[in-house]
Amino acid sequence: MSIHFINRLKSIMSERKITQSELSKRTGIRQSSISDWLNGRYEPKQDKIYLIAQALGVSPSWLLGYDETTSNQTEGYYVDPETAEFAEYLRTRPEARLLFSASRGISKEDMEKAVEYIELLKLKQNK
Repeated sequence: MSIHFINRLKSIMSERKITQSELSKRTGIRQSSISDWLNGRYEPKQDKIYLIAQALGVSPSWLLGYDETTSNQTEGYYVDPETAEFAEYLRTRPEARLLFSASRGISKEDMEKAVEYIELLKLKQNK
């Protein structure tokens, strides 16, 4: 497990005065899993990292050690305003949040194509 994740998770929990038990309640993740991650025994999967980040009000990429700030907003992240607006729309869709959480260089058109493709795959799977 990345030491960045462990350190940042401990730090933000301390800063926000959130216990493992409280984080467990906010995320629906077992407290024992949170303890295992904090102690470096196991690595959380991406969906769990996302839940933790949302519960703590930070970005998943910050939690993993990639960003300088704790912001979970897309404002200022994308150069093109139209792309930023579409990214915000995707960020609010549960099935698309993780997919575009770190896609800074992708165009709005490419994002739309990816979403269309995913929706097509979902339709195909439901047949």
